[in-house]
Amino acid sequence: MAKHRIHSIEFKRQVAQEFLAGETLHGLAKRYDLSRTLVRIWVQKFEAGALDEDAVAADLVGQYEARIAALERLVGKQALELELLKGALNSAPRPKSAPTSVIAGPPGSPSRKDAG
Repeated sequence: MAKHRIHSIEFKRQVAQEFLAGETLHGLAKRYDLSRTLVRIWVQKFEAGALDEDAVAADLVGQYEARIAALERLVGKQALELELLKGALNSAPRPKSAPTSVIAGPPGSPSRKDAG
């Protein structure tokens, strides 16, 4: 038997319906190369309505909403950190020798002609 295969909801529903129609656990497990325990789990889920497409979709939407909320909190935290750092940068004392204009650039170094 292969391990960790992913089966579609339709396939799980089909196997569960075949079992409920009278097929044996052993026969289903052998035909589809599944464990009997897995077939039992699928049957229980089918009977509980967990293999409904609507139930699966609702569960997936809930997972996505939780992930979105976590990402929104992270973005908010990072936005606050950015504002804090911008404020600290703007209020930090500047050295008097530093140019105040971006256009002026750094102070020039004296040329050899000026030195002599």
